[in-house]
Amino acid sequence: MNDSWQRMLKILEKCLKPGIFQVWIKPLQADFKGQELILEAPNEFVASWVRERLKGHILEAAKEVLGLAPKISICSSKKAPEKMPLNLGRAKVKEQLGLPIHTSVPKTTINFRYSFDNFVVGPCNELAFVASKTFCSQSISSDQLFLCSGPGLGKTHLVQAVGKELSSECNRSNVRIAYLTAEEFACHLIMAIKSKQIEQFKARFRDNIDILLLEDIHFFQGKEKMQNEFLSTIKSLQNQGKKVVFSSTFLPRELDGVDGHLVSRLCQGFLAVIEKPDFETRVKIVHNKARSFQVSIPEEVGELLAEKIQNDVRQLESCLQNLIFKAKLLKERISLDLAWQVLKNYGLEEQTFDLKKIIQFVAGAFDLPVEALSSKSRKKQCVLARNTAFYLARKYTDHSLKEIGQQFNRRHSTVLKGIANVEREISKQTPLGRQLAKIIERLEQ
Repeated sequence: MNDSWQRMLKILEKCLKPGIFQVWIKPLQADFKGQELILEAPNEFVASWVRERLKGHILEAAKEVLGLAPKISICSSKKAPEKMPLNLGRAKVKEQLGLPIHTSVPKTTINFRYSFDNFVVGPCNELAFVASKTFCSQSISSDQLFLCSGPGLGKTHLVQAVGKELSSECNRSNVRIAYLTAEEFACHLIMAIKSKQIEQFKARFRDNIDILLLEDIHFFQGKEKMQNEFLSTIKSLQNQGKKVVFSSTFLPRELDGVDGHLVSRLCQGFLAVIEKPDFETRVKIVHNKARSFQVSIPEEVGELLAEKIQNDVRQLESCLQNLIFKAKLLKERISLDLAWQVLKNYGLEEQTFDLKKIIQFVAGAFDLPVEALSSKSRKKQCVLARNTAFYLARKYTDHSLKEIGQQFNRRHSTVLKGIANVEREISKQTPLGRQLAKIIERLEQ
């Protein structure tokens, strides 16, 4: 019966848009039980989407191949943990902090991946680099650093570099560092409230650490109780002469639903923005990353990669890594021809991404009319498509949040929350996040 499913796939591939087929149909696994067709999706998000949007197409293909209308069941192999951030946050924090929930630990050991030594400095990030490096100096009185950038431009690298530098410099004094995201901080607060152990929570994040490194603080938008505890924690740490480092995709003044006192506090100390890297910096990044793999990249290949991938350092490094691996597997030298082959899998940014093109791409990927993205609909696929468009517009255009919102008949605060939701799902690599990443990758291609 597997042959029947393969024939159905060929029919579906012809009648559906290429992006729809690749993203939603191809991942399905089929099984036949009598006159029932059972389709297994990689997660509940995909299963739900296929049930709502594509079940009719599958039924028509089945009729053509089988000569009858089978019963179709669509299930998931693993439920998406969209409603379980608490468990995810707890697991990750335990791994990163190495601290039991209710136990005071004299020293925290964190294996920071990044350091200042392997950060490539250019005009786009020089201020942020110098601010981060200077922040680690014992002679500097500032006790707060706020780093802001779009996705994939290096803010996490610098946050971890600060942690690594401070833990190294202060090793003799047994420095205690907490490194986590704002969402993980919130998860611990919720757990403490539910278990009536709020005093232990306060002791953990105020008394038992010397340095707090907190990423993605835009998560606190609209969460009043969490903002209050966050602000109290910052004040307590700084009153004790301790240091705090924050990162966010947005500047403090861009945050919506955040108490004015907290915004004011976030604006204190060093505040540095990382811009998109220029061509020369991107070339330096390529060669620096190649050296870390102990590989020499021809100058023309480095320039090609830097020219074609402009807006995301993480994507640029991924492209280079795939190029190196492909050359090793094929036992070929790294050349322009091989680089072009790898680049086909990435977004070539000589194309101009304007809002109109982004909207058309997103609508097509989600099989929605263009008008649906600016409509009042709150259906799940409309919201996801809209948020994806917000994310791409922020990443690939120079429009402000307000201008992006106007295009979709939304307030800038809605745009900001939508972008944050997409970033959070992708960074946590949830089933939904991986699916959104695949959609975004296809749109970029």
